Amino acid sequence: MVKIIVLSLTLAGCTTSGGSFCAAGHPIRPTRAEVATLSGTSVAAILAHNEKGLTLCGWRP
Repeated sequence: MVKIIVLSLTLAGCTTSGGSFCAAGHPIRPTRAEVATLSGTSVAAILAHNEKGLTLCGWRP
């Protein structure tokens, strides 16, 4: 019985309470000044984030 309780508590700790990506996330829209200073890696990360939002959440520009 104790093993079942411990296992239940352990598994309960693995859940998240933050909600879905669509509920917690939002599009990243840098200003023109910010775009001028972004590295290629940052641009790629922002693009990937926004494309994920488009696919999963229907975000529009």
